[in-house]
Amino acid sequence: MTPQEDKKTDKRGFASMDPEKQREIASKGGKAAHEKGTAHQFTPEEAREAGRKGGKTISQNKEHMSKIGRIGGQR
Repeated sequence: MTPQEDKKTDKRGFASMDPEKQREIASKGGKAAHEKGTAHQFTPEEAREAGRKGGKTISQNKEHMSKIGRIGGQR
């Protein structure tokens, strides 16, 4: 893509929006899906698995774990 073509898309699309505007639009979509009954409802098992997966991923970040450990030690 040339720099000229790149500039044409700089101000377009969801990803280029202000983060607050993105949240507002996404929130409306989520509310609509729940009202319509098409939103995914996690089972307790699915929620546990998602939590385990997220915990496993974040715990691999040693710098992050060290930082939160220091914060906990200060309290």
